[in-house]
Amino acid sequence: MRVFVGTDHAGLEFKEHLKQALTEAGHEPVDCGAFEYDPVDDYPPFCFEVGERVVVEPGTLGVVIGGSGNGEQIAANKVPGVRAALVWNTETAQLARQHNDANVVSIGARQHSVEEATELVLEFLRTPFSEDERHVRRIGLVHDYEQNRHRPAGGLPTREDVV
Repeated sequence: MRVFVGTDHAGLEFKEHLKQALTEAGHEPVDCGAFEYDPVDDYPPFCFEVGERVVVEPGTLGVVIGGSGNGEQIAANKVPGVRAALVWNTETAQLARQHNDANVVSIGARQHSVEEATELVLEFLRTPFSEDERHVRRIGLVHDYEQNRHRPAGGLPTREDVV
């Protein structure tokens, strides 16, 4: 599988390690930057690049890397069609794919050992979407809102509706 990978300075060393691990696991990593260490670079452009590439090439997945992974997930999720998930353990990596059909994984390189972070990314990549009807429906609701800001029928409950 082709896997787009992007990071800022905080994940540069991990990105280089991950590209090798992805290749060894049979994937085709595509480096979306950063390409050199710059301690004041900004992560959003790299995350946008990963997200845009994933969206236009069905069947691919992406990895965004930062110090915590939080900002990278937020930035990637600004690309229409991206469902980026911050993962921090095996279960969140699996659920991101199984329940949310996440197409981009965000990882905090400063939050995990290299081995642990690598395993989380690989677990994300090898976990399939469940295709369970309730998850398909929920992803559809998010997609519809993303496209036209249309809320599901009935909208949100009001305070009076809460029992």
